[in-house]
Amino acid sequence: MIYEFQGYIPVVHETSFVHPLAAVTGNVIIGKHCYIGPGAAIRGDWGQIILEDGVNVQENCTVHMFPGKSIVLKESAHVGHGAIIHGANLGRNCLIGMNSVIMDDAEIGDESIVGAMAFVKAETKIPRRSLVVGNPAKIVKEVSDEMIAWKTKGTQLYQQLPQDCHNSLKQVEPLRKVPKHMKMQKDVYKTLRDFLKK
Repeated sequence: MIYEFQGYIPVVHETSFVHPLAAVTGNVIIGKHCYIGPGAAIRGDWGQIILEDGVNVQENCTVHMFPGKSIVLKESAHVGHGAIIHGANLGRNCLIGMNSVIMDDAEIGDESIVGAMAFVKAETKIPRRSLVVGNPAKIVKEVSDEMIAWKTKGTQLYQQLPQDCHNSLKQVEPLRKVPKHMKMQKDVYKTLRDFLKK
């Protein structure tokens, strides 16, 4: 759902997809080819939130901030299921792992990867191409070319997903039996370990 708040109406590019069970409120600008999953809450009630082109904010994520702050999720930023971005800025083509929390005035550098369930404290500055894990989060190494290639390929799937949703997502009644010739989805993306074996 898209909600006006105090005269601010979200701006969503026509090539992007906001799931009907997501909530986008107020001063929010969503660029091209962005995906916002069900249960996501992007609240631009106290400041502006900009999602540049190709950003995805997956299921049950929260993007918010303290009053008077504004934040940017730069091009191709990838926010995994259940993550919280509270008043932080995300660099270009970074990956925020599932259930991570990125706190106020933190800066995640371009092409950095924040591991699942990491806690990035307020005002932390993560340099470009850093691999960050833990609670509190610590830099453990530099992101390799192979790791960022894997991340980029995964994000490209999410950049195609808005068009796929516009083309085929619809509310239906469930089937009562499994069809005899039900096909499985294609294997289009590998784990990082499998990707590196190629």
